[in-house]
Amino acid sequence: MPGYRRVLLKLSGEVLAGGASFGIDAERVKSLAREVADVAAAGIEIGIVVGGGNIFRGVAAGALKMDRVTADHMGMLATVINSLALSDALEQIGIPTRVMSAIEMHQVAEPYIRRRAIRHMEKGRIVIFAAGTSNPYFSTDTAATLRALEIKAEVIAKATRVDGVFDKDPLKYPDAVQYREITYLEVLSKALGVMDATAVAMCRDNKLPIIVFNLTTTGNIMRMSMGESIGTLIK
Repeated sequence: MPGYRRVLLKLSGEVLAGGASFGIDAERVKSLAREVADVAAAGIEIGIVVGGGNIFRGVAAGALKMDRVTADHMGMLATVINSLALSDALEQIGIPTRVMSAIEMHQVAEPYIRRRAIRHMEKGRIVIFAAGTSNPYFSTDTAATLRALEIKAEVIAKATRVDGVFDKDPLKYPDAVQYREITYLEVLSKALGVMDATAVAMCRDNKLPIIVFNLTTTGNIMRMSMGESIGTLIK
């Protein structure tokens, strides 16, 4: 039996770049789509929020001198590109999807409407939420938290390149210690940088658990969805 009925999966844009520093790696997107498809086949309803770092990084140097609002809007459009790429990969293996954008662009994606998103998920479609919250100054972590709360997801699953939450960066410090469980308050007070503070505070206020897990281990999305103890649980 699945551990969760409805999950919000938060992916960084960098995940879609594979081994490259930016851009979209078609093979990486296909393998990710296959993992997500297996979870959907198990009867779990899935919403996905993808970041835009893999595309926006390519113009990040120029964005430093831009107006913050303009730069944030560019980042939102990058998430739309990633969402379409992931949607296409899923559709090609027979998984129905809907891309719902917080910024209206009718020729490209459906506008985000909460009730319609829930209905899509109830019908077995994977819903990919694009364009963040449509507001500047909010990260895709915050967008993921907002969407998770709106669709009544039971958990936010934050996919990363490491095994969970550590006391310091495990990619830089070999002696970093992983937490199996940690509270929202500890994440905030220790500035662990798992998600931005706004997102963590929203999860805390609404008692929405966060699971941080390693996406580079094949099968981890399924293990997490089935309720296996992997990564770090923030609650």
